Amino acid sequence: MAAMTPTSALLSQRIDAVLPQTQCTRCGYSGCAPYARALAAGEADLDRCPPGGDAVVAALAELTGLAPKPVDPARGTQAPLLVAVIDEAACIGCTLCIEACPVDAIIGAQKRMHAILPSLCSGCEKCVAPCPTDCISMAPAGREWTLADAAAARLRHSARNARIVRRERISDRRHGVDSTTSARAQRQAAVAAALDRARARRGC
Repeated sequence: MAAMTPTSALLSQRIDAVLPQTQCTRCGYSGCAPYARALAAGEADLDRCPPGGDAVVAALAELTGLAPKPVDPARGTQAPLLVAVIDEAACIGCTLCIEACPVDAIIGAQKRMHAILPSLCSGCEKCVAPCPTDCISMAPAGREWTLADAAAARLRHSARNARIVRRERISDRRHGVDSTTSARAQRQAAVAAALDRARARRGC
């Protein structure tokens, strides 16, 4: 992406302010802010946000001057808010769901059962696929995702990203350039061991 001008940077901030901040990546970008930057730069269309639906498309059209259009069905469809639910009996404490959650809505520790904080969960579903025991499912939240939820999720997502950058820098300083590969191997070994424990516990 080309360097942003002050005008496009301001537009990007205004666009990001109306996006739902679910960080679901259905738009094809790594989060709401990158999508906002691409839209402000004219590199993306305004029909890529299923969680926001028609209301967000209308707001984006007003900001950008583009004509409103239905959300691209290839990106998904707007639906009531869902939240993740963990089957406690099947959780092996691998922490992969915690690492995948973009809004810090999951708590737990290695080899300990994890828990979803429903009030923080954005329904992005990014925790479902990484779970090696398929113990995470999505259930109706029974409420709407509000502007206050979006604002809080934006702050948590930003804090999470900053934390990841700090952790990677510290790891690089301690272990050198091969630290990422080493850390990945350690995580894979830990998950494999956790799966072995789960199978042993279930007798399979």
